Amino acid sequence: MSARLVKSTLLATLVLAIGAAGGYWFAQQSASAVHNPASAQAGAAAADERKVLYWYDPMLPQHKFDQPGKSPFMDMQLVPRYADEGGDSAAVSIDASITQNLGMRLVPVTRGALANSLEAVGNLTFNSRDIAVVQARTGGFVERVYARAPEDLLEAGAPLADLLVPAWVSAQEDYLALRDAGDSALLAAARQRLRLAGMPAALVSQFERSGKVQALWTVTSPIAGVLQQLDVREGMTLMAGDTLATINGLRSVWLDVAVPEAEAQGLDPGQVVEARLPAFPGEVLQGSIDAILPQANLDSRTLRVRVVLDNPDGRLRPGLTAQVRLARPAEADVLLLPSEAVIRSGRRALVMLAEGEGRFRPVEVRLGQEAAGNTQILEGLEEGQQVVASGQFLLDSEASLRGIMAQELGAPAAEVKLQPALHEAEGQIDGIEADGVMLTHGPFKTLGMPGMSMLFPVADEALLEGFKAGDRVRVGVRADDDGMQIERIEHLAPAPHGEHSDQEAQP
Repeated sequence: MSARLVKSTLLATLVLAIGAAGGYWFAQQSASAVHNPASAQAGAAAADERKVLYWYDPMLPQHKFDQPGKSPFMDMQLVPRYADEGGDSAAVSIDASITQNLGMRLVPVTRGALANSLEAVGNLTFNSRDIAVVQARTGGFVERVYARAPEDLLEAGAPLADLLVPAWVSAQEDYLALRDAGDSALLAAARQRLRLAGMPAALVSQFERSGKVQALWTVTSPIAGVLQQLDVREGMTLMAGDTLATINGLRSVWLDVAVPEAEAQGLDPGQVVEARLPAFPGEVLQGSIDAILPQANLDSRTLRVRVVLDNPDGRLRPGLTAQVRLARPAEADVLLLPSEAVIRSGRRALVMLAEGEGRFRPVEVRLGQEAAGNTQILEGLEEGQQVVASGQFLLDSEASLRGIMAQELGAPAAEVKLQPALHEAEGQIDGIEADGVMLTHGPFKTLGMPGMSMLFPVADEALLEGFKAGDRVRVGVRADDDGMQIERIEHLAPAPHGEHSDQEAQP
């Protein structure tokens, strides 16, 4: 017998043996299923543990398919939609790998003392209570105006203008005549007449000492400060009561502090304030709260707190900025949570509570004071619980919002129209066109979509300001019945030369 015939005979024998063994195993498995139906049903239940409702293309989610396979629209596999992904529950389950890729960070609810100080910013202004107004005491003429201009710094007693006052001349002459007569009662009456004519007490004393008629009056600044207004010119005729000048003193200044309305609780007049000015690095100025002004700023949602700072050397000038620390009564032994973890919807405050094994549930909380990046929790959480502090955009997903929106709108969860999820990926702008952005992107892991190059429409053209072809970006897109569009875009640092991000699409 030839060697070739021997090989053929052995190969045929081996095939028959394998077939017989396979048939025997299949028969045994069938018999086991007949004699042990419970085992067979358990296997079937395990295989159908997650029921698939339909398959869809993440790029065109409005199209549904009964069988898996490749999308007829894009070069990618269809993605299953499971029955347990919807429902009335507001809880959501997220795969651990997706949680890591999305940068979700958990923080614990702690118990401790709420910071008893508040950091804010402010600016120096004039003390409106320290103002001197210089007026003409009687009619006269301006003979001379000294070299002054608004915003000049003046010393107390600095001359402003020389005034000729004719009414004072006759009153002074009458006083001199009565002084020579030696009648003290008439002399006192003459002195009173000088005062009633408007002569300052210092000028009356000078006239009495010298015995010489003073026809000119040199108007001086009664206080040291800033000349705010000068309303005299040489040759002007003045009436009694005309304003000559306005001076704002600098013995003290006001520090106007903008305090967020949510953090103004616990501030009262008289509390100590520390101020640090960039103009005087390293120095800490002490002051006190003078008043909490009654009107809030609607645009910035802040209250104005007025602080008084002493300024004996005059170096504090209005317009300077300051970093301010305001003392408040300390809150001890309270529940605290980083403020960044709180989601404020306008009607309520929510946090995403981590329940373990990738499950998250929205919880409504009642908030107290906020300070130093922490917020007091009055109701809704317990010490030691974990909440999401970053990556809260996952709350936009269909599963997490279903229960929340149903409660907000007062409708059954199945009837609520849900906002599509926001999905993120990194990539590079290939070009900006009239109808969108040509983007080479990495995989959208929450969509199951691989990296590729394609054109994305943009929700708002203003999002593209400052971007150009070649920029590396992170984008957030939503997929709805009309397709996908970019709703968020931000710059990424350029990749080192010769390297590329593993998020970018590979050819």
